[in-house]
Amino acid sequence: MSRYTVRQGNQEVVPLWINGEAAPLNHERIYEVVNAAEDKIVHYGQGGSVDDAKAACDAAAAAFPSWSKTPYWKRREILLKVADLIESRAADIGAMQCLETSSTVNYGQFLPKTCAPIIREVASQISTALSGSIPPSYDDQTHVFIHKEPVGVVLLIAPWNSPSILGPRSIAAALAAGCTVVLKASEICPLVYRMLVGIFEEAGVPKGALNQIQARREDAASVSEALIAHPAVRKVEFIGSASVGKIIGQLTSKYIKPVLMELGGKTPALVLRDADLKNAAKNIAFGAFCHHGQICFSTERIIVVREVADEFIRILKDEIATNYSNGLGSAATKHFALQSQAIVEDARKNGAEFIIGNNSLIGPNQTTLTPTILTGVPRSCRLADTESFGPSASLFVVDDADAAVAMANDTQYGLTAALWTDNVMLGLDISAKLQYGIVHINACTLADMPMMPVQGRKSSGWGSNNASYGINEFLEMKTVTLRPSSSETQFRG
Repeated sequence: MSRYTVRQGNQEVVPLWINGEAAPLNHERIYEVVNAAEDKIVHYGQGGSVDDAKAACDAAAAAFPSWSKTPYWKRREILLKVADLIESRAADIGAMQCLETSSTVNYGQFLPKTCAPIIREVASQISTALSGSIPPSYDDQTHVFIHKEPVGVVLLIAPWNSPSILGPRSIAAALAAGCTVVLKASEICPLVYRMLVGIFEEAGVPKGALNQIQARREDAASVSEALIAHPAVRKVEFIGSASVGKIIGQLTSKYIKPVLMELGGKTPALVLRDADLKNAAKNIAFGAFCHHGQICFSTERIIVVREVADEFIRILKDEIATNYSNGLGSAATKHFALQSQAIVEDARKNGAEFIIGNNSLIGPNQTTLTPTILTGVPRSCRLADTESFGPSASLFVVDDADAAVAMANDTQYGLTAALWTDNVMLGLDISAKLQYGIVHINACTLADMPMMPVQGRKSSGWGSNNASYGINEFLEMKTVTLRPSSSETQFRG
């Protein structure tokens, strides 16, 4: 039995973790955690209730006064230890991600190894993020001080697709700011999150400062609203799909809570006439198919200038045939595989053609989709502006760079984009025209670095993650003015 689970008869259950201990099991809300690729139950999760949600928020609220006053250097020490522990246990964390979400072994172990430097960067930026300012005053008797203070209890709603980066990154930024946390973990991978929460506590995060709750799908709406509505919760972060993001946005508006969102994208990769076509094809294929296409940065649209289109398509076909003929991983659930397949099939029925792959399900349990590239995707079909979240991409041929930019911007999303060119000045000029929070020139759309902000535009969300940018999301400014007690009243009626 795992140190992070509770035995209930012959069931190994991932409990809720509230105020530094496992909450009592509620048999009515225990659910199966299934490995989709092998179609087997791997363990069970304890689903939370509205009362559990309130208890988790109460625990975080009780821990806030002490944690918010913990010296910044102590918080830094704890986060640096967290990074070391995550790095040293990458194999175990990765293995659990493979078990719960059916990812490849390489991807599962890549995430925690990548997460460690992200957390170290957050730790290194604490004093910078917390620094206030003393602006010049309007008169010589008034002194103005701008302080930064933690917002309070933070609700983090974390996804299943890259849990050991996206979860710890958010937790680290909130704790660095002095906030306490209620983590609503994905019900698909509760034990990955429980392992990560355990690492934070082992590193020194006190009881109640970090709490974990997950909910069955049928309880998710009521539990999420109870968490958002709780008076102690002062900010919400949601990472996930735009469709669920709309619901979270409505709830946070209802209860007047600020929200940080990192939503989906319809990520384009532009291939210009002077691009290194072989390198572009290699990175675009990887960007489209890595982790079975289940990444918000995944390459979904390939936009190629006509002058090099035939050669690029030939190179891309060779790259995919050589390295991706058997797919790359599995969908996290059978439902996700069928959903992605249906979106692509809808495009085919509406006139799109397969130029690589055929969108078929493969593998013993039919949870892996054949890597597929389509062309001729009509603007009116779902695939044109909806993430497939599977191993597929749409290819478009355009006349020139201006047409490529126009097509890239023709979407409701704006998370990340890539463009390929040997003309540095042209690349920088085009980057200014692309309506995306992140633009990579001659790099894969999946590229990420610890010191750069991650943020979306349009329907891809708002707010930033990583480094001091992420910490600042959980701080608020307070202005304090000081005048001599004997000074005259500033304003007269």
